[in-house]
Amino acid sequence: MYKQIYLKKGKEDSLLRFHPWIFSGAINKMDEEIAEGDFVRILTQKGDFIAVGQFQIGSIAVRVLSFRDITIDRDFWISRLSAAWEVRKALNILRSDNAHGYSNTTYRLVHGEGDNLPGLIIDIYGKTCVMQAHSVGIHVCRNEIAQALKAVLGNDLDSIYYKSETTLPFKAELGQENGFLYGETDNDIAIENGLRFHIDWLRGQKTGFFIDQRENRSLLEHYAKGRSVLNMFCYTGGFSVYAMRGGAKLVHSVDSSAKAIELTNQNIALNFPDDSRHDAFCEDAFKYLDDHDDKYDLIVLDPPAFAKHRNALKNGLRGYTRLNVKGFERIRHGGILFTFSCSQVVTKDHFRQAVFTAAAQAGRKVRVLHQLHQPADHPINIYHPEGEYLKGLVLYVE
Repeated sequence: MYKQIYLKKGKEDSLLRFHPWIFSGAINKMDEEIAEGDFVRILTQKGDFIAVGQFQIGSIAVRVLSFRDITIDRDFWISRLSAAWEVRKALNILRSDNAHGYSNTTYRLVHGEGDNLPGLIIDIYGKTCVMQAHSVGIHVCRNEIAQALKAVLGNDLDSIYYKSETTLPFKAELGQENGFLYGETDNDIAIENGLRFHIDWLRGQKTGFFIDQRENRSLLEHYAKGRSVLNMFCYTGGFSVYAMRGGAKLVHSVDSSAKAIELTNQNIALNFPDDSRHDAFCEDAFKYLDDHDDKYDLIVLDPPAFAKHRNALKNGLRGYTRLNVKGFERIRHGGILFTFSCSQVVTKDHFRQAVFTAAAQAGRKVRVLHQLHQPADHPINIYHPEGEYLKGLVLYVE
């Protein structure tokens, strides 16, 4: 029997609406000797059952795994992973070249709360699965989850790489190390919409690639023909590779990281060897924009999160405004600007206001062509609106 946590009076209301988080301030009392990562039963002040979850020290004290009074075992993990896999099959996201589109072997299989598995991220690159834990409880269960993955994916899976050194709370002192939980491979190339990419799951950001921009990269390809393209904060060069296939006249990739520039050049060479249309620059984004005026008619602004928590929201919005002012000032008349925020605490309204303020400050006439978001393999639990983190706008700049 799991140890129990009792909530303060009235603090069960969000759980009755199936929100999967319990904050530390909602807890009235708890059994002794509950350790981080332990499964716990959540009860009202009166002792009525509400949920089963995993305990963790911090603001989010419990991540809920089930609103039924069940035991979390092998069958549970298999059931949840199978449900996630069925969603991806319905999306036709894993496919070979055919008359209906390009081959694709790159997608997200589990998106935390969006797949009713809080704290767990699983990305698929070919037959390699990269698993990431964002909670102590998922870390504790990593081997059981790996076994369930093997059962669900079968021959579609050759190896499972665990990459959680930077995503778990350091104060937990878990001694976690990145490494293979199952199988092993040195094949780091995956296919996204017919294009090939090196995936650096060993040292790269997140699980090695930003899968969440897949559909937005495809949209940029549609607009790239004959344009001079600037891809700021390029990281792996994803937008640059799509722009090249879209028929861009020239493509410039910029990132402050020399390692990112090296990876971008590798991905360009993998798809377009000896193509002189591309060049990459290791430079600060703001400095680069200051030095290059009226050179580009398609610009991508896809920065890292400027606001990672609510206390940073005000400064983060200033950062988005400042960056977009630079973009508006530098883009040619008739240019197209793709601009994004991946900050979870920045809402769609926050981001639009920052971008609209930037347009006004730059004195440009702007039309909204598209409002962008994360793709369907990064689903949003309707009871957990915080899961909607990626915001984007495609703008026509007169």
